[in-house]
Amino acid sequence: MELEEVYRRDLSLLVALKVLLEENSVSQAALRLNLSQSAMSRVLGRLRDMLQDPLFTRQGQHLIPTQRALELSAELNEPLEALRLLLTPTDFDPTLCRQRFVIATTDYAMQTILPFALPRIYEEAPHISLEFLPLQHDQLQTQLTTNGADIAICRPTGSVDPLHSEVLGQVSVFCLLSKQHPLAEKELTLEDYLSLPHAMIAISDGVKALIDHALEGYPSRKMVMRAYHLEAALAIVDKMPLIITVPADLAYLVAERHDLVIKSLPFEFTPFDYSLIWHSRCEHSAPQRWLRSLLKEECGRLIEKRIGDMGLA
Repeated sequence: MELEEVYRRDLSLLVALKVLLEENSVSQAALRLNLSQSAMSRVLGRLRDMLQDPLFTRQGQHLIPTQRALELSAELNEPLEALRLLLTPTDFDPTLCRQRFVIATTDYAMQTILPFALPRIYEEAPHISLEFLPLQHDQLQTQLTTNGADIAICRPTGSVDPLHSEVLGQVSVFCLLSKQHPLAEKELTLEDYLSLPHAMIAISDGVKALIDHALEGYPSRKMVMRAYHLEAALAIVDKMPLIITVPADLAYLVAERHDLVIKSLPFEFTPFDYSLIWHSRCEHSAPQRWLRSLLKEECGRLIEKRIGDMGLA
């Protein structure tokens, strides 16, 4: 029989047959399948038509299976049990997972928050593999649909509908100055901020646009560098009175290591949301839910902790 012909058959009848063979009673089988006795009798009639065999003969209140029914009983055990297991929800065990996950993310997230989640990810799921792709804001939906990314980690720069999203936490922006900077021990004023040379780091999340919006109507800053990585700015931080504007997490990471001073922005700035974003195809996958939950827990906790550690919350 061709697969298409199997599709046209009502295979739920085979489950009813198995129950009938176990109960040897139409009334008892009807109770197990939540059917009326008359409906169960009709099911038996359909089984007889489909399998071209009487299947049972009656002896008092009991049904006696025919030889064909006994043969079917033995043959049905394995496939029905396989189907039962297939359709039974199972608890996801990350230690057994061998899935490959593709994450589209920004340089900023790759430098700051993701490294702190990776040890726990591989501790819980040592057999998985992770691939990181550069996030492209203007191609976000394509990356999560046809280009194979499972999750994006970024600051949404617009509506993400119809994608799903969950906020990891809020990220603010701070300034880094060399300890030799003239303002290292002084308050950073708005006048200072507007007049001194600047380096802007991690612009892939639209941080510069947020700063520009907050300073709308003020004179333009003297921007001497825009870069995705801090190293370029560090090369010149002692050569000029440079103000390096960075997201808060990056400031926390590098200040002590590179002997820098953290300063708050001298103007009002609303922290922005950093989020997990994913497509509907990943919504109900147990491995994907596990990974999203872990990233939410670890990265979200880290974002909150860093702001508190800096005393800038």
